[in-house]
Amino acid sequence: MDREIEITIDDIAFGGKGVGRAEGKAVFVPFTIEGERVTAQVVREKKSFAEAELVRVAEASSHRVEPRCPYFGRCGGCSYQHMEYERQLHWKSRQVKQALQRIGKFREPPLRPIVPSPLDYEYRNRITVHVESGIVGFYRHDAHRLIDVERCPIAQPEVNAELAELRSRRPREGHYTLRAHGGPRVFSQTNDAVAIHLADAIAALVPPNETLLIDAYCGAGFFAKRLLQKCQRVVGLDWDIHAISAAQAGSTAAETYLAGEIATHLADQLVQAVPETTTVIVDPPATGLGADVREILRRHPVATLLYVSCNPPTLA
Repeated sequence: MDREIEITIDDIAFGGKGVGRAEGKAVFVPFTIEGERVTAQVVREKKSFAEAELVRVAEASSHRVEPRCPYFGRCGGCSYQHMEYERQLHWKSRQVKQALQRIGKFREPPLRPIVPSPLDYEYRNRITVHVESGIVGFYRHDAHRLIDVERCPIAQPEVNAELAELRSRRPREGHYTLRAHGGPRVFSQTNDAVAIHLADAIAALVPPNETLLIDAYCGAGFFAKRLLQKCQRVVGLDWDIHAISAAQAGSTAAETYLAGEIATHLADQLVQAVPETTTVIVDPPATGLGADVREILRRHPVATLLYVSCNPPTLA
């Protein structure tokens, strides 16, 4: 334990850690890139794998760049800033494919080219910071201790202005979500520009003249409201009553938004639907679809099912 080893990184695992091999087992080392020769300190060891911390890079990859964040490597928020953005996209696309193959048992999943963010910094429209013992910031990647953070380089300028204001008033201990935009405090996509690309991609997959669109886990209706022109009727479902209230604000006669158990409302809607002209969008939390929702979708198949996921393993 806590011994140093020298390994070559030959893969990048989901979440961003580099993977090498030593003594017949996989070793996970953060902040490394494939092809690099590194010295790492083993901090946790199991039968089939070990976890280590990066000590030094002996042979650096041509894809290595200088992170723009002074907290990178200590803060637990980011894992890829040491890697040029194009290479980040390569690995994230590959990780989606690997999850679908390894977990979902797809032989060769048909993946479209990944869509890059127009901004690789200053794109997040919200962050959640923590306050403990006078420190305002994020937790370390390797310990449950806070790092004092004055500015987050991946957050939009408006968010950092909120952070500066929060720090100036010496807040009480707790968690604070800081947002670039006003409006309801409900779930939304964190990258505004990529969210628009995502909505456009979904719109292109929804057939025209659908009799019904069901947007499950709809939040404030981000997808549903953008698809009104393609559907006679839209039904949004979410467990969060505040999100449903936000979706209902300014809604048209073609829109219905229901708060409560997703599975219950989904079953009620699908029993009455015309399957051939019904589209269902599911956008669940990172834990994925519950068994009850999956069973309802199997029992009441529709012509078009679109699954929006932030977590490839639970998607697979």
